[in-house]
Amino acid sequence: MKPILAITLGDINGVGPEVLAKALARPEPWQACQPLVVGDAGALDRARAFAPDCPAPAPVSNAEAAREAEGVPVLAVGPPAPMERPGVIDPAAGACAAAWIEAAVRMAMDGAVDGIVTCPINKHCLHQGGFAYAGHTDFVAALTGTQDYRMSLFAGNMRAVHISSHCSLREALAQVEQGRIETTVRITAEALARLGLARRHIAVAGLNPHAGEEGAFGAEEQRIIAPAVAVCREAGVDCSGPYPPDTVFRRMRQGEFDAVVAMYHDQGHIPLKLVAMEEGVNVTLGIPIVRTSVDHGTAYDIAGKGVASEASLCAAIALAAQLSGAPAPAERSSK
Repeated sequence: MKPILAITLGDINGVGPEVLAKALARPEPWQACQPLVVGDAGALDRARAFAPDCPAPAPVSNAEAAREAEGVPVLAVGPPAPMERPGVIDPAAGACAAAWIEAAVRMAMDGAVDGIVTCPINKHCLHQGGFAYAGHTDFVAALTGTQDYRMSLFAGNMRAVHISSHCSLREALAQVEQGRIETTVRITAEALARLGLARRHIAVAGLNPHAGEEGAFGAEEQRIIAPAVAVCREAGVDCSGPYPPDTVFRRMRQGEFDAVVAMYHDQGHIPLKLVAMEEGVNVTLGIPIVRTSVDHGTAYDIAGKGVASEASLCAAIALAAQLSGAPAPAERSSK
């Protein structure tokens, strides 16, 4: 039986409704899963103007009813959604987006759905709606009670897992710690195993130019990163490094590595978005549920124009469906 995936509508003033309508107008998401939209049926219905082949919304009262719905099952929770105002930051829209995320996470934690996929939110809008989180990743981690979680970006055979996420570069540098790197490598190895990859070779990027060049451009590689790699290798993880950051992602793209552990957000995001922006998927690793997302934001500048691409959302749905059928790390380690 296909997994049920709760798909949150995101900020209704962004591109979420239209990319979701476009995605659900295609056969691939329906072949991979049973979608359950968590959001506003009216907003999705109006977005069908950009995707006439998207089935009409079918309001449901719970996740179990999704499989019987004739159309796109939509679960409405939280406060009533305001009318869409594309490109406008609306605290009411932020409050709705947060309520939809909370409901989807709760259903995943309760086992009512097999995973969640999130359409984009605006962080400032989320804050104005009364939720002080840096973004989806931190919000979902808090809702699941997870402390050791990581942001990652997957795009085909390219996978970057970051030891830190949305914070200033100065703060990110302070998080380059041996224990944090070891945990990130472990979480990355679990994710690759869950994907069923026969080979799981993890490259660990350096922090400094040329990976420090034996201390000439910084000592973090020798003092922190290399010892972390050594500990992980001794524990049986197939990892190596640190490698120069300016070449390691190209080497992954050419097939030498299956994932790269990046030392900060942009180190991993820039190369993946450069070569695979359309296919990129944001994945939260280390949490007890499956959660994927598009790799782009609300795109207020083009919202409501029908020009936003659904490719990243389709990729996020496909990956969530794949991950939801695999054993969780805790289940795997107990065997």
